[in-house]
Amino acid sequence: MGRGKIVIRRIDNSTSRQVTFSKRRSGLLKKAKELAILCDAEVGVIIFSSTGKLHEFSNTSMKSVIGRYHKAKEEQQQQITSPTSEVKFWQREAAMLKQQLQSLQENHRQMMGEELSGLSVQDLQVMENQLEMSLRNVRTKKDQLLFEEIEELKRKGNIIHHENVELCKKVNHIREENTQLYKQVYGIRETDSTNRNVFLTNALSIRDDPHATIHLQLSQPDQHEAPEASLQSTSLGLQLH
Repeated sequence: MGRGKIVIRRIDNSTSRQVTFSKRRSGLLKKAKELAILCDAEVGVIIFSSTGKLHEFSNTSMKSVIGRYHKAKEEQQQQITSPTSEVKFWQREAAMLKQQLQSLQENHRQMMGEELSGLSVQDLQVMENQLEMSLRNVRTKKDQLLFEEIEELKRKGNIIHHENVELCKKVNHIREENTQLYKQVYGIRETDSTNRNVFLTNALSIRDDPHATIHLQLSQPDQHEAPEASLQSTSLGLQLH
């Protein structure tokens, strides 16, 4: 079973803390020695324990390492604060960027088929492969965009078709309502017209033949009405000669 992950925090137990310090210190000094041997580096390690005891390692001499450290820090500080050093630094950066720009411009012209005289067959073959790969990428991207546009148009077409179907349903519903209203309105007018024609026919027959017999009869009133109304309606059965 493997060891569990150790939480990196201060060890409260003094005995355990001292044992861990001793083990970790030995491991750190061993790694520093291996680094100096393997990489031909000048290494210096200084360690102070919690009790103030000094532990150190140097593959040359600790004094030499510390002196070199201070000298390097001073030079670095001077490079940062010195205006001349800063100007030289930015001049180097500008020259490097200018060179990169010229190289990119030359590569662009060659990709456009210009200034190919200084290229070998191998260089031209590499450039051709790059152009073919770029062309495939462009075509793939174009096909993808076209497919997405077609799908979007299909989606919009389906939405418009659905809206048209709903509008047709509404129009048909309105037509049915108009038809019903038309039948109701013109049906009433036709009934009124028929009654009016019957009345006019009777009137014309009276005018043509004044001695014609006209039969008038009133319908019986409702049983709930007053007795006087019933007597009056019965006495009106007349015949005119």
